[in-house]
Amino acid sequence: MTLRTLPLTLALMAAFTGPASAQSLSQLFEAAKAHDATYKSARSQYDASLARAEQAKALLRPTANLGANMSESNIELPTLNRQTGARNMTFSGSQPLYRPGNKASYEQGMKQVALGEAQLKIAEQDLIVRLSQAYFDVLTAQESLNFVKAQKSAVSEQLAAAKRNFEVGTSTITDTREAQARFDLVTAQEIAADNDLRVKQGILSDTVGQPQVKPQPLMAAANIDRLQTGTVQSWVAQSSQDNGNLTAARIALEVARLEIEKAKAAEKPTLDLNASYGLARFQNGSAVQVNNNTATIGLAFNMPLYTGQASQNRIRETVALEEKARNDLEAAQRNVAQSTRTAFFGVESGLSQIKALQAAEASSQSALDANKLGYQVGVRINIDVLNSQSQLFQTKRDLAKARHDVLVGQLRLRQAAGVLKVDDVKNLDALLRP
Repeated sequence: MTLRTLPLTLALMAAFTGPASAQSLSQLFEAAKAHDATYKSARSQYDASLARAEQAKALLRPTANLGANMSESNIELPTLNRQTGARNMTFSGSQPLYRPGNKASYEQGMKQVALGEAQLKIAEQDLIVRLSQAYFDVLTAQESLNFVKAQKSAVSEQLAAAKRNFEVGTSTITDTREAQARFDLVTAQEIAADNDLRVKQGILSDTVGQPQVKPQPLMAAANIDRLQTGTVQSWVAQSSQDNGNLTAARIALEVARLEIEKAKAAEKPTLDLNASYGLARFQNGSAVQVNNNTATIGLAFNMPLYTGQASQNRIRETVALEEKARNDLEAAQRNVAQSTRTAFFGVESGLSQIKALQAAEASSQSALDANKLGYQVGVRINIDVLNSQSQLFQTKRDLAKARHDVLVGQLRLRQAAGVLKVDDVKNLDALLRP
């Protein structure tokens, strides 16, 4: 390849490769599920609960054992040389007939499966919110950097105009110094905004386990007023039914009640059905050989009489733990209700802020245009234009952040109500610009 053809080759490679495509929220969510340690921990805990449930089922099933042994001996005396041996094989089985403790353990195992499902649901919803927060934090930081750069460009133009006017004698040195000070300030803000964007991009990349993640921006005309109909009371009522933390707390209370039954079962009798079949062979020398087959079946009854106060104190312990679980449930109900109210009012307030900021953006633009015209005709000074520019771009940044915050707030509201699903992530994709 010659040096003459190298630029053309690089240009063709760039044309076919193209820039890295932006990724939707759903695409990053699938990547996060395979990478996020917290979610994978909940998945492993759920798998463990399934195995624990099978262990609990085994307590109600029969057990079988096979045992065998063999022995050989050789007796050597001056008048006697004899070899003896014995071989035994036993097959035994047992079926619990009445074991209340095993029954309570079985029911606890089934509850553990439901608890694992609730915890997995909580982890999935938490991942959706954490990923969405990191996703829109990057978009907010990117918007902030873009607005700072636009403001820097506008201030630069105003600085150049102030210098020209000073040179021709139509303005004072004060205008130039004010514009220079504002330009230096915006430059510092640009450095801070660029650093904030790098940090936010790093958090998003760590969440999904992919480097250089590029999220899709929110469409300017996206309708984000998607708050479901209903009052704060209806959302609180919804959360009291479907919130994952409340579901887990209710299951924990049921498990604590079953633990009391297990503790009380230690004072109750047990009854098992046992059966065995044994094969035995005895050999004494070469002449005597005895085969013996034995089959037995029977009931094994056990009644605890005295346990040194261990069972009584175990019952007291489980009763106290059941009361703790009940109080934990009550506390969780209060926390979930408060979180739901906070999320609801946050979304409601955010939507109102968006409308107010949209009006403020239009007013700030009109004020800037008026101040520019006034500066040109001499009725306004340079600082008036600079302040109008700063107000306009600050309003734009606040509006972009408010739009992103409302979207995340709606997810938090649905999380508090316990109805947040993967479909909600897909619905957000429709508001993003590919």
